[in-house]
Amino acid sequence: MPMLKIFVGTMYGGALDVAEQVMPLFEEAGYQVAIYDQPTLDDLTGSPTDLALFCVSTTGSGDYPGNIVPFVRELESQSPGLGTLRYGLIALGDSSYVDSYCGAGRSLDELLQGQGASRLGERLEVDAMETFMADDEALPWVEEWIEAQQLKVA
Repeated sequence: MPMLKIFVGTMYGGALDVAEQVMPLFEEAGYQVAIYDQPTLDDLTGSPTDLALFCVSTTGSGDYPGNIVPFVRELESQSPGLGTLRYGLIALGDSSYVDSYCGAGRSLDELLQGQGASRLGERLEVDAMETFMADDEALPWVEEWIEAQQLKVA
């Protein structure tokens, strides 16, 4: 059974809630799923990752939530090269912060691609100004993403 790892960057739990809500969709598609809410680079590279999903909130002025900062720092400093990694990304933000809207998700996306990883499809950006519960947007996006990227294995 292929492994999907969901990496979460969250301040108040919204991104973790999204990860927990979309998990059953991947299980139904035939994946073994693990959620990492205190992720490390070893979680990504230490064992096979067939597919990754990043659910990342933005804090402050486009900053990463504290729980994912060590992962990002390791990724930046170790430059592991992620040429085989296929991933999706759900960025949570607030468009009232115009200059930093979904800044953490956008920065992580650039960082992953800079390491050679391949994003499958478009990044989902969920605006807290328009969507009260992020999973209301994330669930249909994940269903469509699994279908469009032909990720179903079961």
